[in-house]
Amino acid sequence: MEKKTINLKETSFTQAINISAKWCKEWSEDLLSEEVLADRIAELIKTKNGLRGFFAYALSDQNCYLLDKLPFSVIFKLQEGGKDIVEIVVKNLIMSSAQIVVHDKENNLEYKSNSESISERCKSILRLLETKSVTKTINQIIENLDNLGNSFDTFKKYDDEQKEFIKRQIFDIAQ
Repeated sequence: MEKKTINLKETSFTQAINISAKWCKEWSEDLLSEEVLADRIAELIKTKNGLRGFFAYALSDQNCYLLDKLPFSVIFKLQEGGKDIVEIVVKNLIMSSAQIVVHDKENNLEYKSNSESISERCKSILRLLETKSVTKTINQIIENLDNLGNSFDTFKKYDDEQKEFIKRQIFDIAQ
């Protein structure tokens, strides 16, 4: 039988999501050690698609507990990722926080709960990353909050209620 290898440098966004799902499942079933998983994640997140795909999956899948448990070896690899990790996690915090307000207004409790979970996971990660980088990125976001748009429609800006909630979520990182 020929062993399949994946060229992580050429991985598409969708492939990165699927790879992340497979690894998270293997880790949760004790088929993959934390250290091996951390090394794999470190390789995957070296590319833009890998970075986006990993966080798209790991933050949003309610059955993936990796970011809830945050093993030290994974934290270490995320810290090594530097500015790119901080930026994508902050962006996910902003988007999920804005969506909490939307889902609350629409009384969509399931979606609100999912967005709250993503937001909490983001805050947990940001508390463990390099403080100066997190602070710098967050300050830039706060300064530019009036100009930020919805990730699906950049012409639609966040409303005042969303902006206030985003700020509260950001300030909650220091807790």
